[in-house]
Amino acid sequence: MSQSRGITITKTGVPIYAIILLAAIFVFGLFVVGYDQGHLFSVIMGETAFEELYLHELTHDMRHAAGFPCH
Repeated sequence: MSQSRGITITKTGVPIYAIILLAAIFVFGLFVVGYDQGHLFSVIMGETAFEELYLHELTHDMRHAAGFPCH
């Protein structure tokens, strides 16, 4: 009695939704580190956020390390 075995070929790869999610996280992080000057917190705090610059101060050294001028 002979048995035949089927060969299963699986295609492995990164799902497209994972790539899209990681790209969105990257773009949001780039905005926070490089460009935010109080814009995110202005939704909650109003005009005060543009004076306090909490995220700017939090990411200040990271901005300079990444090559973004901020002052």
